[in-house]
Amino acid sequence: MIERPAAGERAVIVQLDFGQADIEDQLEEVRLLAESAGGFVAAEVRGRRQSPDPKTYAGKGKVDEIGAMVAAGEADLVIFNHDLSPAQQRNLERELKCRVIDRTSLILDIFALRASSAEGKLQVELAQLEHLSTRLVRGWTHLERQRGGIGMRGPGEKQLETDRRLLGNRVKLLKERLQKLTRQRGVQRKARMRGDVLSVSLVGYTNAGKSTLFNALTHAGVYAANQLFATLDTTSRKLWIEGAGNIVISDTVGFIRDLPHSLVDAFHATLEAATDADVLLHVVDSASHARDEQIAEVDKVLAEIGAERVPQVLVWNKIDLTEAASGVERDEYGNIARVRVSARSGEGLDLLRETLAEYARAKAEARRKALDEAEREAHNDYIY
Repeated sequence: MIERPAAGERAVIVQLDFGQADIEDQLEEVRLLAESAGGFVAAEVRGRRQSPDPKTYAGKGKVDEIGAMVAAGEADLVIFNHDLSPAQQRNLERELKCRVIDRTSLILDIFALRASSAEGKLQVELAQLEHLSTRLVRGWTHLERQRGGIGMRGPGEKQLETDRRLLGNRVKLLKERLQKLTRQRGVQRKARMRGDVLSVSLVGYTNAGKSTLFNALTHAGVYAANQLFATLDTTSRKLWIEGAGNIVISDTVGFIRDLPHSLVDAFHATLEAATDADVLLHVVDSASHARDEQIAEVDKVLAEIGAERVPQVLVWNKIDLTEAASGVERDEYGNIARVRVSARSGEGLDLLRETLAEYARAKAEARRKALDEAEREAHNDYIY
């Protein structure tokens, strides 16, 4: 398991520019990630490169600068807002004489911190172990072979091979447990889908305000905070909509740029709430400078999990910070494309409820037509 940083641990964050357009937004994001993990940002190191250095990612001169910042800030660790290879991570730790973690390790750490349900903890552990399996050599360089002697006569495997075998056994066990939970969830979903109830899932970039919106609509009281990945476990509630009856609405884990594939795979069962929904409410932080990039990242993950064909409504949240007016925008076909709201103040939530009612009525009408058609076919079969 990846060790979670202690609260208040001092960190130097590193952000290198390879020609990205949104470098300032990326730097702000890694600050929030570090703070969400319980760390304190002691210093920031920036730099420009054409491409990553194969040995240390940052290059010798920049590594010397990072080392000086670590010493000056009395930092405990260095966080790269990039993905490091196991060799790069090992070389950096040797040069800097402190722990070095990359973006994937940091995100995994936050997930481990936030997971509360049994399923969430299993999913996080699986993702951590699969990530750790590529980096085992880092911890065992001093134990290339098991020593002989009393109490040390092993089966002849290298220590690294022993550890990989034990790790593989644990990964297999976790996957079996998650598959069992996935089957149980599938049975529950099929039972819900047999009914007439509209199924709605909230999706969006982390910290876009999904849980705040979920609470505003359902009064569920789920945890919501100005943190990245405040919500990990999917929560579903029934919601009564005037003129449409009950619907089921689900709050899901937030997405983020370069979300580790191991997390997407591990959380696939949880994310199926999005793939099986009748409509997705894609919550957007309208006050963010990077909102267009964030929308694209969410759509990329939705495509990865097979939810790209689910009808989607953009919920333009946090209009209280932009002074925009609440409202509804439709596309050229007359379908609702965007609803402008503030989950915090409640402005525009009546328009969002009417949007959900419109979808619920459309589903009920489609189901009625399907039942009528089935009845006609059965009648014709009976006659002939």
